[in-house]
Amino acid sequence: MKDKKPERRRGTPDFQLLILTLLLVGFGVVMIYSSSYSVALMNDGMNNDPFYLTKRQAAFAVLGTLVMFVAMNIRMEKYKKLFKPMFIFTVILLILVLFAGRLNGARSWFNAGAFGIQPTEFAKITIILYLSALIAKKGEKFRDLKTGFLPVTVIVGFVAGLVMLQPDLGSCLILVATSGLIIYAGGASLKHITGSLLLLVVAASIVFGVGSLLDSISADADTGMDKKDYRVGRVEAFLDPRTDPQGSGYNLLQSLRAIGDGGISGTGFGQGIMKLHYLPNAFNDFIFSVIGEELGFIGTTIFLILYLYFIWRGMVIALRCQDPFGTLVGTGIMGLISIQAFINIGGVTQTIPMTGVTLPFISYGGSSLLVMMLSMGIMLSISRENSRQVIQERTKEVAIRTSAPTRFENRRMNRFRQN
Repeated sequence: MKDKKPERRRGTPDFQLLILTLLLVGFGVVMIYSSSYSVALMNDGMNNDPFYLTKRQAAFAVLGTLVMFVAMNIRMEKYKKLFKPMFIFTVILLILVLFAGRLNGARSWFNAGAFGIQPTEFAKITIILYLSALIAKKGEKFRDLKTGFLPVTVIVGFVAGLVMLQPDLGSCLILVATSGLIIYAGGASLKHITGSLLLLVVAASIVFGVGSLLDSISADADTGMDKKDYRVGRVEAFLDPRTDPQGSGYNLLQSLRAIGDGGISGTGFGQGIMKLHYLPNAFNDFIFSVIGEELGFIGTTIFLILYLYFIWRGMVIALRCQDPFGTLVGTGIMGLISIQAFINIGGVTQTIPMTGVTLPFISYGGSSLLVMMLSMGIMLSISRENSRQVIQERTKEVAIRTSAPTRFENRRMNRFRQN
């Protein structure tokens, strides 16, 4: 008879991270209802249904949960093989979306019936997997400029360039910042990183300046009025939103007013006023402002503590992974969530200029939620790998202890030999 191969245990997922993810998603659906029911009720395009956006987000939450559980059961070895086809597919989508119709001044969406698909969201997780696999494969060679560092930065620049062509400045910043975090965690030379940052600042300044110049040249021939660059307007609003309270500073002023009106304990769930056509996109970019108004300082603090603990838990899982690929992927995913959350919250609180990105797990958006749930499925897969390694180590220790004689057994053997 042939000996049976030893069964390879798969380990258990990190239940803390799983529960925290579901709590954040559930809280997001609840806050989307609170921030959108009045707008949906008055909107003929939403069938005057106050639950219109809530039901759509809940559907994506259910679908995202299924995606998370599927991704959780895929071994990390599979992700090392999947990163190439995923990257090629994402690049094709980023190119094709440039020929799609404009939505809010950008070519960022594919319309699929009643739903929209945003390739940029999928590019975020794809670039994480691609860079992590590439850096882990190169190992120490990654510190070499020509064969290691430069090819990686070229890939990042290529994807970021496709995103900027849409244009989508916020997503481009998130993608570049997340990639930079992975490159740093991968052991890149600080000298190379510093040089790349300087080149990035110069390139961004040139693109920003050329874009502003082209917008100023394309003046309105009928009125003679220059088109004000929205990027310049956001910087001006960040510096002092009161200089243009009905223009570029309007959104930020309404956001700050909503947070200020919340006070210590808030106005109460569903009792906010600023979401009633004062605060634009209250269920999307400015949902944190609604949280601040309705839940107040206490509720907002509890939410932020929960969010920070969620990020900390994910980083612990990433750092415990013995596989460099898993560590880099986990660091990239949690870095992506942290950076995007900081940009969203920082923008609506006048900490940084606004860029119009969603708050992960909370804001309305099907593509964003699906990608975030997929990311958490990968994180849970990493946690299962960590658990499996711990089980293997304990099994080896038990095997060694049972095979090696104890002191008491040695004494008995010595006495037996003497007799």
